[in-house]
Amino acid sequence: MHRLKLAGIALGTAVIALSSTGCVTDPETGNRTISRAAIGGVLGAGAGYLLGDLVGGKRDRTERIVGAGIGAVAGAGVGAYMDRQERRLREQTAGTGITVDRQGDQLVLNMPGDVTFDYDSATVQPQFQSTLDQVATTLRDYPSTYIDIYGHTDSRGSEVYNQGLSERRANAVSSYLSSRGVQTARIAARGYGETALKCPETSEEGYRCNRRVEIRIAPVTQNDVNAAG
Repeated sequence: MHRLKLAGIALGTAVIALSSTGCVTDPETGNRTISRAAIGGVLGAGAGYLLGDLVGGKRDRTERIVGAGIGAVAGAGVGAYMDRQERRLREQTAGTGITVDRQGDQLVLNMPGDVTFDYDSATVQPQFQSTLDQVATTLRDYPSTYIDIYGHTDSRGSEVYNQGLSERRANAVSSYLSSRGVQTARIAARGYGETALKCPETSEEGYRCNRRVEIRIAPVTQNDVNAAG
């Protein structure tokens, strides 16, 4: 079993452990809740692969972006630039089943597979297209970003089949965003198949959790442009 798959299962165990190790007690009400710091630590461990190198390599991606006439974000303005996108994306995806997570200066949109696609299909569901249209609008309005799209499956079925399905779904979202005017120079897609499980598959909910497409949005900084030059 791939180490990322094991890491996903370990994440589920860590979430359960939070109930005893990551709780804080409200001094006024006496209620115990999971601390934000503990939650952040678990999410960081589970999504660590998202913070790695860009699909296709940063230098090559940056060169393509610069060649397409897209500029960088100045160092001091990166945080505010991503803040504005985060607010807008949260508004656009509210109530859709999509979550928007912030990891430093990067955003990760998690799109459940049963929301985005029919079972065993790589065609974006018609009822989801209006939401993806709004996401595309925001991506167009904030062009100084890299966009990585990751497809994932659960562990049911063969590894070979799951790998292919994850690739087709990632490419379908990539093609859809491109068709809505998001510059192709900014986009790359990769399928992970069943190698990056996010939840333990001890219930149907766990299987659904692992069937997903993620979009990572990372800023193009002046340092990136300088390094590519």
